[in-house]
Amino acid sequence: MSLHTLNPLADSRWADLVARDPRASAFHEPGWLEALARTYGYEPFVITSASPGKALRNGMVLCRVSSWLTRNRLVSLPFSDHCDPLVEDPRDLTTFVEFLKQETTSQRGRYLELRPAYDLAGTNTELAESRSYCWHVLDLTPSLQEIFENFHPDSIQRKIRRAEREGLGYETGCSASLQAEFYGLLQKTRRRHGLLPQPRAWFRNLSECLGPKLDIHVARKGKIAIAALLTIRGRSAVVYKYGCSDERYHPLGGMPLLFWKLVGESKRNGASQIDLGRSDLDGRGLITFKNRLGAKPRSLKYYRFPKVAPPAQSGVMGPHLMRWVMPLLPDPLAATLGGMLYKHMG
Repeated sequence: MSLHTLNPLADSRWADLVARDPRASAFHEPGWLEALARTYGYEPFVITSASPGKALRNGMVLCRVSSWLTRNRLVSLPFSDHCDPLVEDPRDLTTFVEFLKQETTSQRGRYLELRPAYDLAGTNTELAESRSYCWHVLDLTPSLQEIFENFHPDSIQRKIRRAEREGLGYETGCSASLQAEFYGLLQKTRRRHGLLPQPRAWFRNLSECLGPKLDIHVARKGKIAIAALLTIRGRSAVVYKYGCSDERYHPLGGMPLLFWKLVGESKRNGASQIDLGRSDLDGRGLITFKNRLGAKPRSLKYYRFPKVAPPAQSGVMGPHLMRWVMPLLPDPLAATLGGMLYKHMG
């Protein structure tokens, strides 16, 4: 098989394949790839068996990550929970992976990493499993009443009712004011967990590149933003990508209310599921929260060639160091450091 590469930001054939392939997710979207390129300087490319000018019947998208700090590598895809190869025949997938392994070796890359939504075991790709996560998906095909009844009665149902009694306000959209409220809450949340915030440019670029496919959902107590979600609409699924909150207002139930509102909006817009994303296996609190939303957990596995030790959870700065440093950093400096370091973490 002859393989070819194309630029998914300039070649409309990639967008056409994404629009019709049922395995495609929001992370395959050209807008997501454009935001990665703008913010972090990654170079997205697609390998396919289709000759130039011919319609794509398969394709695998990756990014070249060039870093003097963490070394060069090929990743499908940085900062994406999963990115399935859009390949029908397992033999084609084996050919694609062999090509990428050779590319990694010839370019002296540190490694190739694939992040498929589904297990690659048995495809004879000779990739080594490198990391595992817990991945949750919430089925939206039942009625709203059935979905609500599947929520945990105390942790979710009761808090939704509390939020309604408190008269919490709700707004969704992607205005500049909503983006500012979201980022303010994100900074609070990342600081609480001892992590640097993602650069503000990342969210600005996501908004510009994804357009109406991106939504920010904010819950308020009076005029105060107390919780927020950032979601991306794909073909048939809504991807919950980021959530943040002000812990002083957690008893009011802002976050459960946002997910309940998201369920109703997603069903009305024709989505069949909400992708709640990955959780670290030791993140028991987050896994428990997603379980209590009625979402089904499953294993999400990443693969590498050659197998190398994955980076620390917090990237180039270890978690213990970050928990000590974060309280000392003012928000502007933390955001600046995030902008400098995140491009090396993807």
